[in-house]
Amino acid sequence: MERRGVSKWGERDGEWSRVSVARVVRYEREDMCDAPANGSIGWRDPGWIHDGVMKDLKKGVRYYYQVGSDSKGWSTTRSFVSRNGDSDETIAFLFGDMGTSTPYATFIRTQDESIATMKWILRDIEAIGDKHAFISHIGDISYARGYSWLWDHFFTQVEPVASKVPYHVCIGNHEYDWPLQPWKPDWAYAVYGTDGGGECGVPYSLKFNMPGNSSESTGTRAPATRNLYYSFDTGAVHFVYISTETNFVSGSSQYNFIKQDLESVNRSKTPFVVVQGHRPMYTSSNENRDAPMRNKMLEHLEPLFTKNNVTLALWGHVHRYERFCPVNNFICGSTWKGFPVHAVIGMAGQDWQPIWEPRADHPNDPIFPQPAMSMYRGGEFGYTKLVATKEKLTLTYVGNHDGQIHDMVEILASGEVLSGDDSFGVDGGARTGVVDSTFSWYVKGASVLVLGVFVGYILGYASFSMKKNGNRPSWTPVKSEET
Repeated sequence: MERRGVSKWGERDGEWSRVSVARVVRYEREDMCDAPANGSIGWRDPGWIHDGVMKDLKKGVRYYYQVGSDSKGWSTTRSFVSRNGDSDETIAFLFGDMGTSTPYATFIRTQDESIATMKWILRDIEAIGDKHAFISHIGDISYARGYSWLWDHFFTQVEPVASKVPYHVCIGNHEYDWPLQPWKPDWAYAVYGTDGGGECGVPYSLKFNMPGNSSESTGTRAPATRNLYYSFDTGAVHFVYISTETNFVSGSSQYNFIKQDLESVNRSKTPFVVVQGHRPMYTSSNENRDAPMRNKMLEHLEPLFTKNNVTLALWGHVHRYERFCPVNNFICGSTWKGFPVHAVIGMAGQDWQPIWEPRADHPNDPIFPQPAMSMYRGGEFGYTKLVATKEKLTLTYVGNHDGQIHDMVEILASGEVLSGDDSFGVDGGARTGVVDSTFSWYVKGASVLVLGVFVGYILGYASFSMKKNGNRPSWTPVKSEET
């Protein structure tokens, strides 16, 4: 029986000057680590996984290709634009926690909003024409959770996008976590559970092929978990992907990789550094279960980020969008140099997450106040788009209900961070405009009405207020109500 497929490709549609033979792999039910993945309900034979590599591509050229075989037939023609190593421009579409949708009810809840996320990203990819771009999906990929056929739905759903641009991933709890996973320190007892549905990273490791050679043994007959941490340059940005599900503390292989990688970045070539992982280091959501992990990330990883001037840190896991000020140890800075900008971008499809403020028909839901370091947070499904040159990196948050920009931050190579403008945030917890504290506003208002005998008192407080506010970033905005 023929199992080996090929891809034929070239610079013109129908003129196939090159052929790449695919590597073929598969996994078995016995490779699964727990239920439902290894049970009669969750398991379905995944078939053969074909992985073909196109080599010696020219820079910034559109290539056309088909996959298949003469005996089994060929796909329709697809095309992509190769990466241009001579270009300073970077374009990426980034999100986490998307999942997939099914046209029927199944054993677990699926993610209908994922359809809209793919629709708007496809629109944006088609709009950029012959420019290179890529996808970054930072964990909780398909939400199969042990029901193997959902991986098929996921790949069918992303095919219109993934056939046009590279699809980069990092591992999340719903690809990996199982009761006997190898690294589970005492402090992580409540962090790592059964979220992977017994897959223990096997489908994730074989269905994707990311740069680098990072891997961790599962401690079972299952193949080692791959695609854990890696990095690459595109245009003006150095991208680093990390795993929050495997050992990242000082002395671990991953920690050593992150340290060496960040210390060796050529900032004249890539002035911006973007780190991505699944579980967030900062969030104002109710992820109390992950508090011990966040403390360890702050202890072990944040010093690496701040010392090596990481520009932007992107996280998933929380199914909302939230952008923070340039921050180090919960303190806002006036520049990203030593104070990375953190953003949570896990809003691409999965809809389970308590809102920050209760709706009228749920008055007893808890309230999670927006801290001063949170510049914007919103419950709108969507994705982010990153565009960078050597002078500026811009991150925008696009909402699924209208395909429009709802938040934006501009990060300059000089270190300056420009936080949105008044046209964004009408439907989210935005902070817009430059403001002083409530007390300072009271003093200024009172100073208009009370002059004369109180003028010395007012001027004294005004002077104190001006001195105090001179030390905080000029872009600190006002909180408005979230809807």
